Amino acid sequence: MQFLIDYILIPAIKIALIMAILPLIVAAVTLAERKVIAFMQVRLGPMRVGPWGLLQPIADPIKLLLKEDIIPAQADKWIFMLAPVVCLIPAFIVFAVIPFGPAVNILGKPVTFYVTDINIGVLYVLSISSVGVLGIILAGWASNSKYPLLGALRSAAQMVSYEVALGFSIIGVLMLAGTLSLVSIVEAQKNAGVWYVFYQPVAFILFFICGVAETNRAPFDLPEAESELVAGFHTEYSGFRFSLFFLAEYANMITVSEMAVTLFLGGWLRPFPNVAVLGFLDIIPPIVWFALKVVVFIYFYLWFRASWPRYRYDQLMKLGWQILLPISIANVVVTAILIVFFSKG
Repeated sequence: MQFLIDYILIPAIKIALIMAILPLIVAAVTLAERKVIAFMQVRLGPMRVGPWGLLQPIADPIKLLLKEDIIPAQADKWIFMLAPVVCLIPAFIVFAVIPFGPAVNILGKPVTFYVTDINIGVLYVLSISSVGVLGIILAGWASNSKYPLLGALRSAAQMVSYEVALGFSIIGVLMLAGTLSLVSIVEAQKNAGVWYVFYQPVAFILFFICGVAETNRAPFDLPEAESELVAGFHTEYSGFRFSLFFLAEYANMITVSEMAVTLFLGGWLRPFPNVAVLGFLDIIPPIVWFALKVVVFIYFYLWFRASWPRYRYDQLMKLGWQILLPISIANVVVTAILIVFFSKG
């Protein structure tokens, strides 16, 4: 009975909570995006639905659900319908290993703020996240239209280009922590008494740039470039299926932000966790610290979209292969040399 509770019931409850809360967070981010960009452009943004437009995130999904679901006559029907699901499922699955807070004792029993902790958590997130691009490729091909196909090809090339540099940017953190477990990486930063961003500033910048490119967000939104490709890979989608692509994109933004916080900013840890003078910061719960850091990263996403122009495709490829990749490899080499040097010292 205890086995069923610990390994089936409790994980199922946590999964249900993630599935319920994540769409609400995405809805809040969409409103924040429209408001933040509006303020940056000296506008008001959504104001008609509810007070100050606060009910806009409710009106948007209702509108999408009520719209007609159109499938082009020449499209590959089954693949066309499957593609949004292939994008959405990996975007949700990765949240199973992301730790939102430390284990706490409630009524004498340890309760964790994550579904599970596996010893290859980083590898799990990278591998599952890379599956999402298959949905984009399927959507572009199955639509049987030139604009979606071009967007899908761009997305595939972009993912391949920036995943390499993204992977190398994480290796420095893994060498410092000595583990692939996300929970253990946070604990390693606690033991070190400092966030890894101070040890790996170059890797941190590389990770975030590559993360923005991996999520197809401005200024790397070439797969959806409206001025060139109408809407890119989801040009032929409408209604509910379009909303699935939308949900997957914002879920991936949250994933990248949470991974950056976990790997480089101490996860749920307060600044300088071992400094006693800053002990008054412990009044803020760890899960709140985690959420605040993620919000900062999400804000950067919105800021980039409002202020940076889109790259040309040749500039995108050059940045990924000729600039970011060599820097990420050099960072791994320098990190390895410094670790060996200081370990001998």
